[in-house]
Amino acid sequence: MSATRAVIDLDLPGARISRHLYGHFAEHLGRCIYGGFWVGEDSPIPNIRGIRTDVVEALRALQIPNLRWPGGCFADEYHWRDGVGPREERPTMVNTHWGNVVEDNSFGTHEFLDLCELLGADPYISANVGSGSVREMREWVDYLTGVGASPMTNLRRANGREEPWKVPFWGVGNESWGCGGNMRAEAYADLARQYATYCRDHGDNKLYRIAAGANSDDYSWTETLMRTIGGCGKGPLQGISLHYYTIAGDWDDKGHATDFSLDEYYATLAKANKIDELLRRHSTVMDMFDPCGKVGLVLDEWGTWWNVADGTNPGFLYQQNTIRDALVASLHFDTFHRHAKRLTMANIAQTVNVLQAMILTDPDTNALVRTPTYHVFEMNTAHHDADSLAVHLLDAPTRDDISMVSASASTKDGTALISLSNLDAEESRPIVLDLRGREVSGHTARILSAKTPQAHNTPANPDAVAPQAFEGVTAHPAGLQLELPPHSYVTVSVTLS
Repeated sequence: MSATRAVIDLDLPGARISRHLYGHFAEHLGRCIYGGFWVGEDSPIPNIRGIRTDVVEALRALQIPNLRWPGGCFADEYHWRDGVGPREERPTMVNTHWGNVVEDNSFGTHEFLDLCELLGADPYISANVGSGSVREMREWVDYLTGVGASPMTNLRRANGREEPWKVPFWGVGNESWGCGGNMRAEAYADLARQYATYCRDHGDNKLYRIAAGANSDDYSWTETLMRTIGGCGKGPLQGISLHYYTIAGDWDDKGHATDFSLDEYYATLAKANKIDELLRRHSTVMDMFDPCGKVGLVLDEWGTWWNVADGTNPGFLYQQNTIRDALVASLHFDTFHRHAKRLTMANIAQTVNVLQAMILTDPDTNALVRTPTYHVFEMNTAHHDADSLAVHLLDAPTRDDISMVSASASTKDGTALISLSNLDAEESRPIVLDLRGREVSGHTARILSAKTPQAHNTPANPDAVAPQAFEGVTAHPAGLQLELPPHSYVTVSVTLS
């Protein structure tokens, strides 16, 4: 078998890979907030002001750059004033989107900002456009970031917070083409301009206002939005969003999270691979109206979506997470790095206990489980705010027109990180890293793999899929060489002279 050659010019850095491409998403959905992040101050589970200590510690290792909240579809039914002030006085509501459970608003604005400070993450707040008002969003911005004496800053101080928070990222609604109002693109685009106009910068807090963008391949939505909001820094919005989920089947039967065939495995990778086309074509539309590149593309919902786990509330979207999910993540990140010039942020759905989660918490034992996807995020932290390096793959095998090898690379602080995925479920693959332009004085490597693509972690076996040191990288006249096992993910860190 001839080796796949990955040609990398180490001295030709490209676009900066924003750390915000590794963002996260936490919605009031299932056990993401309650039982995931929030257990309350009286819980026997160790916590910091009601926030689970072990969850914070695990997520800090990922260097989470930003966290999106409170939704999702929940955002356009959420009224922020219900979640501030003494908890015992906060009104309750029914979460009609996700399971018809009672939302008691015990986790609200102050609790979320406390969580972000514990994580070291920038807050990304999705405001209510669907059932809210311009005034409601403006007052939320004023409450959080306002300075001086005003009705909202005085209310913030009365609720225990003297100094304003830094809250840079604001979503102007969510999925306004669907659960956020079932709007036409033209109607929403005008609303987005109006809402964004009344959300002001206060002090040194500069807002990055994100319009609710397209679903998957709805390029006409992006075109209408860009034509209306304008580009080159002349409009009131700094970004537009995009949502895309990976499934093996269709929306009525998305597939099983752990019990899947090889055909379903490859179908999943084919769906995940479509993200490259989506980013390329939406970027092309944006280029027409924003040739200066001032408006960022924000993929603020992405990830796998399977049928819910047996015996769980169908509205809670709880699913397991396997090697297959990890490879979907690695494939996405390689694509993100190639599109780093236009793509400014991405948020996986979701952080805890929902969809393609980083962490699963067991309601019976309170155990915390790091998923295979968690480990891909952790193995990629050196890509944060690094300069991308183009990777040219030669002689990579394909299946159904999809390369079975995925790769990306970046450089920062005298090192380079090379990420490699073998998407072939059955065959290993020899790789030659053809490293040009700079001398390599050392290397280390790690691998994430298991016996089958269905392998996953549980409370009884939390490290069934976990990174290990990889000793299989050796010298080659062109640079380095290695053999990628089937369905594996490897990162190679090289020291540059």
